[in-house]
Amino acid sequence: MEDISLFLLFLSVLGGYLLGIISGLLPGIHNNNFALALVALAPFLAEKGLSPFYVAVIILSNALSQTFHDIIPSIFLGAPDGDTALTVLPGHRLLIEGAGAEAVRLSALGSAGSVVASLIFVLPFSLFFKAVYPYIEAHMAAILILIVFLMLATEKGEDPNEKKGPLAKYKYKAFALVLFLITGVLGLFAFARESLMVPIVNFGEPSILLPLLSGLFGASQLIISLLTSSKIPEESVSALRLSRKRILRGILTGSAAGSLVAWLPGLSSAIAALLTGLVAKVDFDRIPLKKKVPEPELGRLKSSLYSDPYAGNPETLDSSKEFIISNSGVNTSNAIFGLVAFVVIGRTRSGAMVAIEDILGTNILDFPSLLLFFAAMVLTALLSYFSTIWIGDNAHLILKKVDYSKLCAGVLVGLAIMVYLFTGLFGFFIFVISTPIGMLASFMNVRKSHAMGVILLPVILYFL
Repeated sequence: MEDISLFLLFLSVLGGYLLGIISGLLPGIHNNNFALALVALAPFLAEKGLSPFYVAVIILSNALSQTFHDIIPSIFLGAPDGDTALTVLPGHRLLIEGAGAEAVRLSALGSAGSVVASLIFVLPFSLFFKAVYPYIEAHMAAILILIVFLMLATEKGEDPNEKKGPLAKYKYKAFALVLFLITGVLGLFAFARESLMVPIVNFGEPSILLPLLSGLFGASQLIISLLTSSKIPEESVSALRLSRKRILRGILTGSAAGSLVAWLPGLSSAIAALLTGLVAKVDFDRIPLKKKVPEPELGRLKSSLYSDPYAGNPETLDSSKEFIISNSGVNTSNAIFGLVAFVVIGRTRSGAMVAIEDILGTNILDFPSLLLFFAAMVLTALLSYFSTIWIGDNAHLILKKVDYSKLCAGVLVGLAIMVYLFTGLFGFFIFVISTPIGMLASFMNVRKSHAMGVILLPVILYFL
């Protein structure tokens, strides 16, 4: 191991942390873009005295910092990336209920807690996955099919004011299957023609997920908000209003699911988030309750998202909050265990780890270097925790002074322009198709998570 300068180490962490803020806050910009640029610049930086180890620290800190900050555009702008797509609706629901700042604080807590939990469980998880990895890899298709079955089987979709017939419980499962298949076919179509994307602005490798997820989970949500005249309340809640039990459960389930993504081929953070959603009992649109919302309370909630009788109900909001914690934990845990998986089984599961492998080769296997990487991640998490909360608090204060309908319209136009610039005409075409398909979940009264068929179906067919 080379002699390490603590000053250069701190500067590398700070540089990666700042890049993570940029890639987290700007939709369409990903840490992989910066990772590729740093790989190209590594020889030049080495000549200037910055060894490959420090460049690797910048890449790792960037990846971790992004997992903290990327929740902010998902909640306030409805602009998701591949890791935060499913948090758009729960986060948006909390924003409309005047708790957008709290949603960001919960996300930061989930990410920070996941760092602690991941470091505690890194050794037992490493031993476990190293032993079972060959068996899981051989049965990935069956595992993913089981996940889809659980998604469909747990769909209830029932409105408390709806008269139920004998086949009511099957109707919504059928709707969910239709949505899954439609988005799955859309995913197959888009992924098979990914080479047709000709971006106007080249910034790294273009991803077909940008128009797909921006349409299915971002633009569709914004259009529905416009149709229902939603607005951000004047009062803003930033204090945590969630039980310690739910917070702890969200952190632990997110950390465990995130570790799965790092070890298993074909899994993404979005797929792992589906598993945590089943634990949190969040439905991403609405939660069937055992009793109706009282009429006076229901009247107050008519201005809520979708005019949904479940919106604003404490049980619904608590499940949404727990899901935000667990999903943030998934993304952060994935960033940490991506490093561990590379050390233990020699496989890379993210663009950041591919870049680090290109720069360091097998030198990362050095134990003192690994400890320094962990120290860098802890420092990055500490900085990111406080900056995420600060940005979330101030973003809410600014946005609540803005006409929300104009903001939604402006973000819609911005998403369309961004998709066109980064993915070209074909990406824009996919974005236009994805948007109305993303709205189907609300009209069918089923969970929007079934739209993750856009990723799940192509991955299942790949392994089959």
